[in-house]
Amino acid sequence: MDNYKIIEIKQSVFEDNDKQASLLREELKENKTFLLNLMSSPGSGKTTTVLRIINELKDEMKIGVLEADIDSDVDANTVSKTGAKVIQLHTGGMCHLDADMTKQGLDELGTDDVDFAILENVGNLVCPAEFDTGSSKNAMILSVPEGDDKPLKYPLMFTISDLLLINKIDAIDYFDFSIDKVVKYAKKLNPNIKIIPISARTGEGINELANWLRGEINIWNEI
Repeated sequence: MDNYKIIEIKQSVFEDNDKQASLLREELKENKTFLLNLMSSPGSGKTTTVLRIINELKDEMKIGVLEADIDSDVDANTVSKTGAKVIQLHTGGMCHLDADMTKQGLDELGTDDVDFAILENVGNLVCPAEFDTGSSKNAMILSVPEGDDKPLKYPLMFTISDLLLINKIDAIDYFDFSIDKVVKYAKKLNPNIKIIPISARTGEGINELANWLRGEINIWNEI
């Protein structure tokens, strides 16, 4: 007989997080606050995309932003200039946010006067996909310079995302990148994923993104 125990810690961690995420989602529904969890690799254009979203929707709804980073407040400082409420979250070296960390951030942000909250997750295509943050919808960005094979390399991220933004399409002529391949790979993993090509730099595709968000926020508030 073995003289030691094997404890499935990973499973326990995920189970506890999933319970907290469900509770947070219920709370957000009651408050009629829509939370978008935005994920991507570093340098994909998350913050620039967030700025575009705010500028498109700030006259229609009250927006709050949670900026998650291992360190620094660069992104929070940038976003604060839009006039949106913003909180900087430092993860203490962790490469993701979980439901409890998200709730702490939302409590500090205050959701009573926030219709639409954006969580800009830590730049990483692996860890953030593993933890349910309690968000209303998950979105991810794949930028053209990263390559069109990312759905094959990081399938979980594409599987759990409701929205895929293909960013930096203004630079597509300079890279060996096929939007058709990304669509094919992503749809095979997740047939229901919505895919919108954008350029956060030029604004191309942002109107379609804003319309998608309006529709999802309306559905959320009707539930």
